[in-house]
Amino acid sequence: MLNALTADLREMFAEQIEFRELLYQMTWRDLLLRYKQTVMGFAWAIFMPLVNTAVFSVVFMRVAPLDVGVPYPVFAYSGLLAWNFFASAIRFSVTSLTSNSNLVTKVYFPREIFPFSAVVVSTVDFVIGAVPLVLMMMYYRIPVTPALAFLPVVIAVQVMFTAGVALLLAMANLFYRDVKYLFEVLITVWMFATSVLYPIDLVGGRTGALLRLNPMTPIIDAFRTVLLKGTLPHPVPFAAAAMVSVVVFAGGWLLFHRAEFQFAENI
Repeated sequence: MLNALTADLREMFAEQIEFRELLYQMTWRDLLLRYKQTVMGFAWAIFMPLVNTAVFSVVFMRVAPLDVGVPYPVFAYSGLLAWNFFASAIRFSVTSLTSNSNLVTKVYFPREIFPFSAVVVSTVDFVIGAVPLVLMMMYYRIPVTPALAFLPVVIAVQVMFTAGVALLLAMANLFYRDVKYLFEVLITVWMFATSVLYPIDLVGGRTGALLRLNPMTPIIDAFRTVLLKGTLPHPVPFAAAAMVSVVVFAGGWLLFHRAEFQFAENI
């Protein structure tokens, strides 16, 4: 069985390499559509995290002060930047199949290109949104350390987890159209159950223990630890999140690939 799974994965990777030009074209199309006829264009990738950072900075610096070990604005912005990449990629992936019904039913190509394209587009937003984070780190005099070399590993783990969830939800929404409505509730609850705006360590008891099972928390914590604290992330929770990411990505991709023949019937 393991050999069969390995063979399937090799075949799927080979298809992605073969259709890489189509992925590029889909990504470019989605980028143009997302910002077409907007005054601010790509600046939206920066504007919303900055506004949210300003709002939550007032709350957690003036109303209910939190000690997070670093200046709160850079703590909040770094968390929101990482979270918005995940949430945006999933949000656009959920409807990626149903909004491209003509292509799904008429032309053959690996259908996972649609959710993968949404993830790549959100990666572009993430890179643009990282510019204010660099400026904030300079303003607060947060030094660059050798730990920064581990950042690509953290991002790779998050991209894998995001792509896996994107595949599963895109497929689920094709078969059950109310998934896109449930998703909006889920993503809001999920954000507050993740260490985006406050450290999960501040939550004790069973609630805290439950929240620590959320794989996005060690990923965002690792992102902050490498950038803002200049140290490597705690190995145990990050390794667990990395393993979950690999399983979700590989499992989600296999399920998606094997269900492709049913897509045209349910579009």
